[in-house]
This record gives sequence, C-alpha cells and structure tokens, in this order.
Amino acid sequence: MKKIAIILLSLFLMLAGCSKGSNNENAGPEPTSNAADSSANQEKSSEGQGAIEVDKGLLDVEITLPASMFEGQDIDQVIASAKQEGVTEVKKNEDGSVTYKMPKSVHKNMMKEMESEIIASLDELKSGEDFQSIKNVKHNDSFTEFTLIVEKSAYEGSFDGFAALGLGLQGMFYQAFNGVAAEKQKVTIHVEDESTGDVFNTVEYPDALNNLGLN
Repeated sequence: MKKIAIILLSLFLMLAGCSKGSNNENAGPEPTSNAADSSANQEKSSEGQGAIEVDKGLLDVEITLPASMFEGQDIDQVIASAKQEGVTEVKKNEDGSVTYKMPKSVHKNMMKEMESEIIASLDELKSGEDFQSIKNVKHNDSFTEFTLIVEKSAYEGSFDGFAALGLGLQGMFYQAFNGVAAEKQKVTIHVEDESTGDVFNTVEYPDALNNLGLN
C-alpha cells in the first residue's frame, strides 16, 4: 500500500520539481477556514486529517497536501522547485501542510501525467510477469472501475488478487487529486474468467481497505 502511495505522490511532486521520498499517510491538516468558506464551484477531496484538498476556481486550482507527505524533504527546496514548474504560489501552512496554487492548465497536465502513469502500470499487469494469471485489464476513463481478465484457476491459486489493491489505491489517488470529495471516492474492481467471461469476484474500495484495517 505504502509503496504505491509513494509512487503516486511522487508523480505530483515530480511535476513540481521535487525528488521522490518516503512518506507516511496517517497524519495531516485540519480543513482551513478559507476552504470551509469556498464557493460552490470549489471542490474538496476530504474534510478530515491526512486529506488531500483540492479547490477549483475559475482560473486556478489549489491543492493542499498534508504535512506527512513531506517528511524527510526540504520544504524550502520543494517550494522553490514547484515555482519553477509553473506553480504560481506555494504556501506552508501552520499545521505543516503545503498548499499549491497553479493555473488550470498546469493542473490539467498534472492529471495527464498521473493518467499516463496509471496506464503504464496497467500495461505491466497485462504482461503477466508479476501477476501471471492476469491476461488483460479494462478500465473506464475516470479510473473508478477496472476489470481484471484472468485465468481463473491460476488466479485462485495465487496471490495475484493483490493487484486489485494497487488498482484501488491508484484510482482513489487519481480521484483525490482531481478534486473528488473523499466520501465520494469509489473504485470497483471486477475479476472476470478469461475462458467464460463470467465475473466471479467484485471488490470495492475504500470498503476493502476498511475491512483489511488499512484505512
């Protein structure tokens, strides 16, 4: 779980010119008063601690990342690098969280980079090198639904089901950075038998994380 979270977070930090590092997801900021008073066209990805918050205005997008995502990093370097990559303002908040303000065009490019990374990871799944029972992966445009096409007997006799965990996390991170409220984030993963076309298992995130005690 943590490895995938680091990869996805690093995508955003890479766009801001930051180096990849080890992160912890458990602690984070309380919502700011400005966010609480935001207008109807602004969206927040979550209200709780540890949340990624996204406010979309007419011309700009603000993304607030919790302090835990910057552990071990030089915040001053993070801010300087971000400004070199098209982010117009970077502010370190009192709780240690960092708010990025960027033009919508920069945010759009960031989402395209994240989309490309997810698709690349799906191509790796399809190769069958790490999860040999998985033969294909289908997805919708918003990454809220995936279908694993598998060799059923091989799948059920292996640990290849962990691939669903990676897809669930990637889908939720994509939604979070795109401004989907935490309570509305949902990823559904179907597992389909390659030979019959029958769906024999369906997993929903974040419910599956709660059941595993990972959320």
